Order: sequence, then C-alpha cells, then structure tokens
Amino acid sequence: MNDAPHKTASQLTDYPAWQGLVAHHRQFRDLHLRQIFADDPQRGERLTAEGAGLYLDYSKNRVTDETLTLLLQLADQAGLASCIEAMFTGKKINVSEHRAVLDTALRAQPGERIEVDGDNVVPEVRAVLDHMAQFSDSVRSGRWVGHTGLAIRNVVNIGIGGSDLGPVMAFEALRHYSQRDMTFRFISNIDGTDFEEATGDLNPEETLFIVCSKTFGTLETLTNAHTARVWCLGKLKDQQAVKRHFVGVSSNTEGMAQFGIDPDNMFCIWDWVGGRYSMDSAIGLSTMLAIGPDNFFAMLSGFHEMDEHFRNTPFERNLPVLMGLLAIWNNNFLGAQTLAVLPYEHYLKRFPAYLQQLTMESNGKHVKLDGSQVEVATAPICWGEPGTNGQHSFYQLIHQGTRLVPCDFIGFCQTLNPLGSHHDILLANLLAQTEALAFGKTKQQVENEGTPAWLAPHRVCEGNRPTNTILAQRLTPQTLGRLVALYEHSVFTQGAIWQIDSFDQWGVELGKQLAQRIIPELESTEEPKLAHDSSTNALIRRYRRLRKQS
Repeated sequence: MNDAPHKTASQLTDYPAWQGLVAHHRQFRDLHLRQIFADDPQRGERLTAEGAGLYLDYSKNRVTDETLTLLLQLADQAGLASCIEAMFTGKKINVSEHRAVLDTALRAQPGERIEVDGDNVVPEVRAVLDHMAQFSDSVRSGRWVGHTGLAIRNVVNIGIGGSDLGPVMAFEALRHYSQRDMTFRFISNIDGTDFEEATGDLNPEETLFIVCSKTFGTLETLTNAHTARVWCLGKLKDQQAVKRHFVGVSSNTEGMAQFGIDPDNMFCIWDWVGGRYSMDSAIGLSTMLAIGPDNFFAMLSGFHEMDEHFRNTPFERNLPVLMGLLAIWNNNFLGAQTLAVLPYEHYLKRFPAYLQQLTMESNGKHVKLDGSQVEVATAPICWGEPGTNGQHSFYQLIHQGTRLVPCDFIGFCQTLNPLGSHHDILLANLLAQTEALAFGKTKQQVENEGTPAWLAPHRVCEGNRPTNTILAQRLTPQTLGRLVALYEHSVFTQGAIWQIDSFDQWGVELGKQLAQRIIPELESTEEPKLAHDSSTNALIRRYRRLRKQS
C-alpha cells in the first residue's frame, strides 16, 4: 500500500495559488529588478533568511511580496508540510520502489528514534559509523597494514553515480582537512583509462580499495573492482591478500564475500538510502579516511542542523523551502530551463557536478506519483563552475545571452588559505556579479560613459537576471554538511510540489539493460545476428570492424 501523503488527486495547475501565480506573472513579467529595488529600499535586508549557519539573500530574485505569498500558499495547498513529515518518519514516499527515504537517519543523533517498518534504524546506523571510525583510525594511524606488512598509504574508492560523486566531491571540498601523507584516488568510469590513470603510480602493497555498490552488482563498479583485484594480485600473488587490500560498502554481504572481502571489512548500507543521498553513509568511508572520524561526525552534525531547520522552521523563514519555491517560480513561470551553481571557493569545484545528479536524477521525471503525466516542466538542468574561473568562460551568456539563467552564488567570509588580498578580490567578484546580473547597465549609462552610439548596444547589459547568494563563515566539514542538506531539501520541496517521485531513477536503468544486450554482440568472435534499429546495427558492425584493425 502506498502510504505517501502527496496529493495526486488534484492537478497542480488547478490549485488556487497556481492560478494566482499565473495571473500574477501576467501583470508582473515586465517589471525590472531596478524598479523593484527602487520601490523598496529595505528589500536587501528584508528578503533574507538565516538558519543552520547559512545566510540566504534572495532579494535579487524577480519576485514581490505577492509572489512570495502565493508561492507559500502553493506549498500549503500541495501538502508540503505533510510530505516533509512523511519523509522524516519513514513513510514509503519512494512509491515506485515502495521504500522509505531516510537519508536523514544517517545523521541522526544518538538516542533519536526513526522507524522503518516499526524498527528503529538509528542504533544500526550508529553501529556502522562506529565501525567506520574504528577502521579509519586503524588505517590512518598505520596500525592496519597490507598483506606484506606495509602501512596503507593509498586509498582508491571504486564506485559510480552517488557512490563516486559524493565521496570525490567531499574529498575535494574538505581536502584542507585531509591527512596529507595519504593519497586518495577515485575510479568510476568503465573506460579503462580511468583505472590506469588512478593506479599507474601506486604500489599495490600500500593500496586499499573501497568497493562501493549498494547491490554489489553495478556493471561499471564490479568491472573496475575485478580489474583492481587482478592488478593487486599481480604483485601480491596470494588470494588472501584481498582481505587486507579490499573493503566493501554494500547491502549484499554474499556478493562481497564471493569477491573475497573479509566479513570484518564489510560496511552496511540499506535500501532506504538512495545513491545520490549516500555520502554521509558508509559510502563516505573514503571521506572519513581522508579527514578523520571527528571531522566526519562534524559534517554529519551540519547535515542534522539543516534537517532540523527544514523540518521545524516556518516556511517563510525556511531556507530549503524558499529556495525550492523560487526554483518553481523561475522554472515554471519565468521559463528558465537551467540553474547555474557558482561556488566562489576552489575547494567546491566538484560541488556543481554533485548537484547535477542530485537535481536531475531526482526530479527529471515526466510522470507523477500516481503514474499520470506531469502537466508542467520539472527539473531544471543544473550546471556550474567555481568563480572566478566561470567569469572568463560562460558568464558572457548569463549577462547578455538570450536565455534566462538563474544563479546560486556561494561564498565564505573567511578563507582557509589566507594569501594577501586574494580572498577580498574573490568575494568582491561574487558581490559584483550578483549586482551586475540584477541591475545591468542601460544604454543611457553606457553612452554617458562616453561610448560611441554605434558601440553602445554591444555594451548594454539588460540585468533582471535572478540570483540567490548563500554566505557562510568558513568552509568546514560542518558547513559542507549544511550545504548539501540545503540542496537535498530544496530538491525535495520542488518534487513534492510537482507531485513526482524524487527518489527513483528508472530512466538510468533502461540504458543499463540495453548495454547488457550489446556487450556480447561486441565481444563475440562470431558475427552476431543483430536485431537493433538500423543505426545501432551499423555502429556495432563498424566498431567490430575497426577494433580489429592495427
């Protein structure tokens, strides 16, 4: 039985608030941020929210008080509050897979009670975290040694999707806190080049592989894991070496045992943990090995702070809810098709890539919870790069292009690496970009600067580009947890209002199924009988022919 509380009986577009937003947009669409700010001098102080150590300035969005009132009414009419409570209490809101969605349990505090099918999962979560901490301390201290008695100096995480994007993003984001006498590498691509480049300069005697696969059956991960096994045993020779150089993170203990992983080196993950929501589970073992258990637990506390903020804060002051509602407005009413995430912090260089999966795999859906067709556009395309690099790359399109690109700017008031005036220049650029995108430069302003009339149109920037600015004091493990949870819950807010299942990913499975059919056709020594479309058949034949040529 589906116990999710989402309201799917009514069309989203039938809600009074939605119809109000449609009418409001007709009256409002030509209003410019220049005028909005001129009419409300205190707007920049008023349209802000703060929670869990993060400060959100959403004043540079193309909204008025009426817009925000209607968006908040939409959240109420769509039953967002009951959806939030259903998630936190373990209801099976992943309806197509009949699963609870309890990534929030991964960062629950000791003593909390969160139930799945009547069982409190918190003690089991804490037991896995304690196991991870004991193992991490052993490896980091040098007490854990490889098969030949050498300490582990290299850790290689093998995964794909959330089992890779989360750990690699977290490692890069928290590299400042990592143990620098250890090397961390990440392998995800089935392309053999990824494996070769990650392991080419490593000594198998000093290398530990973490195989991350929820089912222990993911083609790319298991192929890379078996290649790693051959690579390791090529030097160590003894099959028993697998027990000292491989650990597993999975729900499939039998699969890990067949691979040769010692039961003591198996770390559990549960079916109520989605891959793209798993970086704070045992999937984050490489993160804990890099930054240490104390820092990992600090990251979990940051997640938990944002969870509590999301669950308990009124919507008008709730950071994830506000960001989710603004995304709905930009996407469904202003017609924006993308979202640029622009962290002005080099350590967050992989954060936009992480959010690509979180946003697009979660909400890239065309049917609602009840299986009917969605009547509005869903997830925007998420992308971005760290500032200031992006300013010399794609900001031109954001400022003067024909497409509306809402932007999230993320900045920190203190740097982890003080170096002259670098950080002041960095943050000056962040603030300048949000100002320029909002207000632009008119033709009159350009001409008043002495620009010739023929050149003036080329230098005009229309402005009226919506942005959020998220500020924190410093990038710490705790802050990273807060940021990730902020976007998790913003994505959930959008999915709840669109009435879609943000936690399945059936579109990913289709390509995997077809690949399993094509693999033997590529590998066969005999000419296979092909039954694909004419294009796929021709490409298979060309590949087989060219592969044999020297």
